[in-house]
Amino acid sequence: MRIPPLYRRPSWQRFFSGMAIGGAISWCIFLYIYGVWQEKNSELIRKQQEDIVDLNNEKKIWQEEYKELNKRNIEQLTVQKFTIKIINADKYKLDLLSVLETENSVRDDISMMLAKDLDTVYKSRDLLKKTIENKPVEINKKRYKLKIKEMVIYTNVTIQLEIQFE
Repeated sequence: MRIPPLYRRPSWQRFFSGMAIGGAISWCIFLYIYGVWQEKNSELIRKQQEDIVDLNNEKKIWQEEYKELNKRNIEQLTVQKFTIKIINADKYKLDLLSVLETENSVRDDISMMLAKDLDTVYKSRDLLKKTIENKPVEINKKRYKLKIKEMVIYTNVTIQLEIQFE
């Protein structure tokens, strides 16, 4: 068996040479397009990496400043308000006006601690306790003394008091 001698015909020679030249040209176009695409992507990746590094550095700076501000703010927390409550006033059948006046007099006695920082108030909690407990209170011509049941010290100092006969 013989292969037909088509390679000698000029039309077939042009066809095969056109295929070879077309393949080479398309390969060159493919390499050019792929190279341009890779170059754009590598530039984008490089830019994103730089942005990531910049943002990480900026984030570290913000976190350090935030931690420093928090430390300063914690050190500078001050007492804003006193909340005083007498919890067993109904046991002695005291009227609300007398209870309110007693709470206000206690608030006036310890108002020196208003706008002090929390550390100072915490260190002087024994003084606060003695100031409240050593002062007799007169309600309806009867003498009472106050006893601290619970004291919570934060920006709002909450004190729960019990009232007793003196």
